[in-house]
Amino acid sequence: MASQQRHLSRLRWLPSRRIARGVILSAVAAGLACVAFGCSDTSSSDVAAASEATTEPAPETTTEPAPEATAAPATSASAPATTAAPTATPVTTLAIIPLLVEQIPGDPPEVTVSALRDSILAPSLPEPLVSPSDIISGGPAPDGIPPIETPEFERASEVGYLQPQEAVVTLTINGDARAYPVQVMIWREIVNDTIGGAPVTVTYCPLCNTAIGYYRELGDRIFDFGTSGRLYNSALVMYDRQTESLWAHYTGQAIAGALTGAQLELIPMATVAWETFLDEHPNGLVLKRPGGFGRSYGTNYLVNYDTPEGNPFFFGGTPDDRLPPQTRVLVIRHGDASVAVQLDTLSSAGVLPLDLGGTPVVAFHLPGTATPIQNQQVAFGRDVGATGVFEPDVGGQTLTFSRMPDAASSAGPGAFTDDQTGSTWSILGRALDGPLAGAQLAPIEHVDTFWFAAAAFDPDIDLLDAP
Repeated sequence: MASQQRHLSRLRWLPSRRIARGVILSAVAAGLACVAFGCSDTSSSDVAAASEATTEPAPETTTEPAPEATAAPATSASAPATTAAPTATPVTTLAIIPLLVEQIPGDPPEVTVSALRDSILAPSLPEPLVSPSDIISGGPAPDGIPPIETPEFERASEVGYLQPQEAVVTLTINGDARAYPVQVMIWREIVNDTIGGAPVTVTYCPLCNTAIGYYRELGDRIFDFGTSGRLYNSALVMYDRQTESLWAHYTGQAIAGALTGAQLELIPMATVAWETFLDEHPNGLVLKRPGGFGRSYGTNYLVNYDTPEGNPFFFGGTPDDRLPPQTRVLVIRHGDASVAVQLDTLSSAGVLPLDLGGTPVVAFHLPGTATPIQNQQVAFGRDVGATGVFEPDVGGQTLTFSRMPDAASSAGPGAFTDDQTGSTWSILGRALDGPLAGAQLAPIEHVDTFWFAAAAFDPDIDLLDAP
């Protein structure tokens, strides 16, 4: 990818009754306030065991303490869970010395009119790409949901607080494999980071259920991002700290401000079960839960939000009636082409070959990953599985795949096999054994999301197997 290579060298559809609508929105607003202003921290990230464990720092890491955003005094608001969470697997928490990755900082702030703090319609700013009335407040102030600016990490093999089926966001750049637990991302939403020598931003929006990453390099400038406190199509709106332009999380495009129309390069990522990442990358780096009081890591403030019959919060548009709004879909994006596949369709097939704008791609589904936004505990939502999308080509040979019988994240990393060589492949697209062992399929950018978001941001998107 161009940005990556350059940097290596630089080292409403809401319930119809007004009463129900008010109650639900009030509950969500309270939840967002909890995110912004802090709730009792029930995590065990700061609990030290009697014995200490240390790690060998990676070559690119330092051990200097990192500053972290402080949380405001705690408040609490949470809807009751309708189902009890299973008993968590017992874990042992050790006092692990965190690893700090050397970060590529963003450029200094620029002197320009701010779309964040001034008027989006200021005469000196370009015309916004969307109606300003559609960019609405979600409740918190800018950075009221504090992004993680200087992330700390632990080796995957030393992490003891994640449940096997718990969702993590993962990506690999230049052999540098990272995992970002959704139990952290649901409370912080943005991590400004450096992976494999490339400046990146990893984001997660629970309202539209999307995890998306971007290279934060644009031209000859390096950006870093914060949460604006605003929403567009019920999705996170970011802002860059250099010009305070507003960016749509779902597309990675600046929609208002000095950089209106600018487009960030998207990074293929996946949301998988923790045990999947651990099996494949035991020495990979896992985002550490930030210490201190104020965030209930491991809990979900959007209880029962991820249900097939659910309705999106803070969505003022007209839902596309091809599917119920909160149907889970896999959106595959490549070049100017995009397609949406119902998750149930992909789950039943296991493997789905597609043609996307003339490019053959293959989509995988593997059971065993819990949705983080259904149960009160992030780790114990229903099983929605994990997805992966790749170019099915290795060394000029096009492969066809099938999911192995009874494949699941708990059955081990191998889940798919190719018909040509009989090699075994993981949900992350790596050949684990067989003639092609060690080969890696090229990942394609894709998003696990809700149908309302897919259709709102791309009204002409093709929907496979629409009823």
